[in-house]
Amino acid sequence: FSISTYNKMWTDAQKELDIQLQREREEFVQPEKDRMKLFRMLAASYIKYMQILRNLETVHDQLLHQQKRTVIRQGLDGVIGRILELKKEMVELEKLEFHYMDNILEDLKLLPEDIEVPIPRYFIKENLEVLQQREKNLDQILLDAGLQTEEPLQTMTLEEAIKIIQVAERARQGHHRAAFIKQIYLGEKRKRQPKLQNQMGPNPDDAATCIQKVWRGYIQRKKTEKMREEEMIFLGMSLPPHLKATSISQVRAGQANALQGEIQEGNEEVFIRDKLREMEGLNIKETLQDQIGQCFIECRHIIGRFPDYPAEETGGSMAMLSEKTPEQVVAELAAKQEMASQKKGEKGKKEKEGNEKTKEKKPQKAGKKVSLPAVKTKDEGWKMAPSNFLSIMEEGSSRYKAVWQNREERWDFLQDHDPELIKEEKREEVEEEIRVQVDELMQRKLEDLRLAVDGEKSGKPKKGRKSDKVREFRVNIMMSLVCRTIDSLYRELVEEGLLIKAKTVNLSDYVGKYSYLGTTLRQVDVEPMPSLADVRQLIALYGILPLGSQTVHEKAPLVKSLLLAGPAGVGKKMLVHAICTETGANLFNLSASNIAGKYPGKSGLQMMLHMVLKVAKQWQPSVVWIGDTEKIFSKAVPKAELEMSPKRLEKILPKFLKALKAQDRVLLVGTTNRPFDANLKPFCKVYQKIILIPRPDYASRFGEYFKGRLLWKHIILQSGGEITNALNISCLAKLSDGFTQGHIVQAVQAVLSELRLLQMTRKPLSTDEFVTPLAMQDPVYKEEEEMFK
Repeated sequence: FSISTYNKMWTDAQKELDIQLQREREEFVQPEKDRMKLFRMLAASYIKYMQILRNLETVHDQLLHQQKRTVIRQGLDGVIGRILELKKEMVELEKLEFHYMDNILEDLKLLPEDIEVPIPRYFIKENLEVLQQREKNLDQILLDAGLQTEEPLQTMTLEEAIKIIQVAERARQGHHRAAFIKQIYLGEKRKRQPKLQNQMGPNPDDAATCIQKVWRGYIQRKKTEKMREEEMIFLGMSLPPHLKATSISQVRAGQANALQGEIQEGNEEVFIRDKLREMEGLNIKETLQDQIGQCFIECRHIIGRFPDYPAEETGGSMAMLSEKTPEQVVAELAAKQEMASQKKGEKGKKEKEGNEKTKEKKPQKAGKKVSLPAVKTKDEGWKMAPSNFLSIMEEGSSRYKAVWQNREERWDFLQDHDPELIKEEKREEVEEEIRVQVDELMQRKLEDLRLAVDGEKSGKPKKGRKSDKVREFRVNIMMSLVCRTIDSLYRELVEEGLLIKAKTVNLSDYVGKYSYLGTTLRQVDVEPMPSLADVRQLIALYGILPLGSQTVHEKAPLVKSLLLAGPAGVGKKMLVHAICTETGANLFNLSASNIAGKYPGKSGLQMMLHMVLKVAKQWQPSVVWIGDTEKIFSKAVPKAELEMSPKRLEKILPKFLKALKAQDRVLLVGTTNRPFDANLKPFCKVYQKIILIPRPDYASRFGEYFKGRLLWKHIILQSGGEITNALNISCLAKLSDGFTQGHIVQAVQAVLSELRLLQMTRKPLSTDEFVTPLAMQDPVYKEEEEMFK
C-alpha cells in the first residue's frame, strides 16, 4: 500500500480512539450493580481497543516518518496498557482467567480472529542489532565451552568426488562441441548465399528504411518516457527533476535500511542540535543570565536579602524562572525545606502508630467484631479503578491533533522526518544544557553578590547522606561478585548451562482455534475447557506485551510470575521459547534437574540467584524458566531424586520475586504436568497467574471450515509431507481425540522418514499409516483432565 493509505489508517484509528475515550468517560463514571451488563461493557471496550491496537501497530510498522512513529508509539503503549487494565478488571469480576465473548462478537459482527492479540513488531526491530550481537556472543561462548558444536562440513568419498568431476568435465566437453558445431553450421550457411549479393551488398533503400525505423523508434520512446514522467509529477507520484537528483540516494537508503531510517534521522538530529547551539546558544545564555539576575534584585528588594539558589534536584534556575512572582518563588523554596524536615518526623510517628495498632489488635478475641477495610459491596456497585494509561492516550491524541491532523504533506515525498519538528524538540535540549552551565555561573555570582553587598557567605545545601542508601543493600553473597563485570557473569552463567539459547518459535506457531461453545456452556452452568487460542491470548497478555515495552511494564498491572500447567506434550516449553522469541528475551533455566550439583550450599545458591538477577536486570527483558516446578514444592521427595535436591529453591524464590520491581522486565515462568503433587499454599504464593493448557479440541485438530493452519495439516506440511485426497484429515482428527500435540508430532515423525519422503511422489500419504504409531501412545484420559480442573 501507499503512504497515503497508512496515513488514512492512522487517522481512522485516532478517531476510533477518541470515540472510545469519550465513551469511557461517560460509561465508567457511575457505579454499576448489574454484573452481566458490566461484563458486556468491559468486553466491548476490550474488543474495541484490540482493533485499535491492530491498526496502530500496522501503521507504526509500515511508516518511515520517525516523528509520526514516535506519536504512534505513545498511543500504542497507552492502548496496550489499557487492554491489560481491562483484562485485570474482567478477571476480578468473573474470578476466572478465561473469558468467552461469543455473543458480543456476534452482536458486533466480528470473528474470533479479530480479538487475536497482535504482537508489535517493534519489540524486535528496535533492538535488532543488540539482539543479533548478543546471539553471536552466546554462540561463541557455547562453542568455546564445548556446549555447542559447529555444523560439520559435508564430506564425500573418493568415488563421489570422481563422479562430480566426471559430470562437470562431460558438461564442459558438450558445451565446447556444441559451439564448434554452431561455427561449422554458420560457415556453411554463408557459403550457400549468392555470390552476387555478397559482392554488391544490400539495397541502399532497404538500408535507409532500416536506419529510419531504428531512429524513429528511439525518438518516440524518449517522448513517451518524458510524457509519462510529466504525468507522474503532475499526479504527485514522482519527484520533480530539481528534487530527484538530491533525494534519490536518500530514497534508496530509506528502502534498504531495515530500521526505517533511524541512523539518518540520528545524524540529522545531531546536525540540528549543533546548529542550534551555534546560532542561538549565545542568545539563550544571555537571556537566562539577565532573567536570573533580575530575579536576584527583585527578591532582595522585597525580602531584604538575596535568595538561596535552588538545588539541581529541585530544578535549579527553572524554579526561579517559572511564571511566578519572587515572593511565590521564595515561599515555595521555604515550603520544600519544611516538607523535607517534616517527612522525617512523620516517618517516626507512623512507625509508633503502627506498633500501637498491632498491640491493640492482639488482645481481640473471636467474639468481638473487628473493623475491616472498605470493600465493594453489592449495594455500592462496581466502579472502574483509576487508569495509568488514559492520560498517555489523551496526550498522544492531543499531539496528533496539534501537529499531524491538518498538516500539509503533499510535497513531502521522502516521508522520513520533519526538520522543523526536530528543531523544536532539540531547542529544549539545548536550553537545558545551557541552563546547567548558567546555573554554575550564576551560583558563583550570587556568592560574590552576597559577599559584596551583605558581607555573608552562602552555605551550600547539604546533600543527603549515602549511609541510608548503603544500608538498603544487605550483602548476603561473596564480595567478589561486586567487582565482576556483567560480561563475566554472563559468560559464567552460559558455561554453567543456566543461561541457554532459546529456540526460534513464534507465538503464531502454537496452532489452535477458538471454542465457539463457551458462552452456551456457561449458560447451562457448565465450565468449558479453555481452547488453545485462549491460551495463546493469555500468553500474549501476561508474558509478551509487558516484557516488550518498558512503559507498559512499569505502569500496567504487574505480573511477576506465570505457571503453565497441563498434560505432557501440550506445548508448555514451546510457549516459553515463544515468549523469548517475540520479545528478544534472555532465557535462564533454573529447573531442579539443571541446577543439581551446581553452586552447592546456601551461600552458593544465593550467589547463583544474585548472578541470575543481576544479569537479567541489566540485559532485560529476561525470562527465568523452572521446568517441573512441582518438584520444588513437592510434599515428599522421592528417594531417586534426593541427590538432585529439588527443594533448594523453595524458600528463596519468594525473596527472588520480591527483589523484582516494576521497572525490571523479568518474568518467572514455571511449567508442570503434575501440579497436584505440590504443596498448594507455597506453590500458589509464588506463581501469580496459573494458566491451564488443555489438549487440543476437534476444531484445532481439523477445522475444515476455518481458514489458517490447523494441527494435523500444519504438522504434516512442516515435516515435509503433502496433503492429498487419499489422506482423510477428518478421520485422523476424530481418532486423535484425547491425544496431545506432542503425540501427533511423534506419530507424524514416525511415518515421515527420509525413505517415505522420497516415495511421496508415487505413493501419496494415506490415513492408515498414522493410525498405528498413534495407537502406540497413551492418551490423556478424562480422569487426568478433571484433576487439572
